[in-house]
Amino acid sequence: MEIEKLVLPGIEASERPIIIAGPCSAESREQVLNTAQELAKNGVKIFRAGIWKPRTKPGGFEGVGTVGLPWLKEVKQKTGMLVATEVATAAHVFEAVKAGIDILWIGARTAANPFAMQELADSLKGTDIPVLVKNPVNPDLELWIGALQRLVNAGITNVGVILRGFSTYDQKLYRNLPLWHIPIELRRRYPNITMFCDPSHIGGKRELVAPISQQAMDLKFDGLMVESHCNPDEALSDAKQQITPQVLDFTIKMLVLRENKQTTENISVLRKQIDEIDEQLLTILAKRNRVSREIGMYKKENNMPVLQTGRYNEILEKRAQMGEAMNLDKEFVFAIMKSIHEESVRIQLAL
Repeated sequence: MEIEKLVLPGIEASERPIIIAGPCSAESREQVLNTAQELAKNGVKIFRAGIWKPRTKPGGFEGVGTVGLPWLKEVKQKTGMLVATEVATAAHVFEAVKAGIDILWIGARTAANPFAMQELADSLKGTDIPVLVKNPVNPDLELWIGALQRLVNAGITNVGVILRGFSTYDQKLYRNLPLWHIPIELRRRYPNITMFCDPSHIGGKRELVAPISQQAMDLKFDGLMVESHCNPDEALSDAKQQITPQVLDFTIKMLVLRENKQTTENISVLRKQIDEIDEQLLTILAKRNRVSREIGMYKKENNMPVLQTGRYNEILEKRAQMGEAMNLDKEFVFAIMKSIHEESVRIQLAL
């Protein structure tokens, strides 16, 4: 699958960051137009608003539906902004395309459902409308790529992605964990893919929008999709994570865009050290695997089980303590030792 840079009307390919902003939900014509006019005045070129809102539980505000589409059309006519909304069904696509919506995005719940993605891909055949796909709710890169493949296979090639973070049951700082390594791997596989970050859904709190946006810029994301409302505290959905157009403007102006510079001699020396250390790490891991294989042979000859839980727990706890003493993050050490142990078990089971 080949994915090229997203083409957006009136947006230069080199422009960065591309800002998509607007309220979580279109609530009224007045709210939509007031927000859009403030954003346009500050230079935002793409307006977003949810027309159909998928809610976790019934009873919440689920959007105004098709009645809101003419409001977006009016935004386009009065401000010259491109307009974008979320679609989750073939019926949504039909209504959005009929209303002249410029950009569609597919939400995290929909992206996680191959049947829904195929329905959307089929309904989009024959159109050239840009489509952005949010990451699935669960941290599954292959599922995210699969959603893109369904669109590309249907002839929808003007596509990009949005990182909105991944759901978890654990208590945490973020509403949805960014898990930056997943979009980094996606970019490694598809170097030209256009990537947006949604700091509103990742943070879940308006005070986290700015720092998450800066992190995204540091990781070379192409743009941001930010929830902005003319009166955030009165928003009918996701009030806590929306910011005013004025705060958004300030946030964008404060972003630092770090451009690639010629590699200096000093950093080349440091990178050489990293290469040497990585080689040492791989050599040590290979040696450890040889010892694990010998232990596996001993267990087999003496009719011992491969997995010995007590020993496993002891290793994890002791190595984590050792790592902390060396100023290594405990969770980082846990993750490494868990992977090493799983490989050891695999080797011994193979015997």
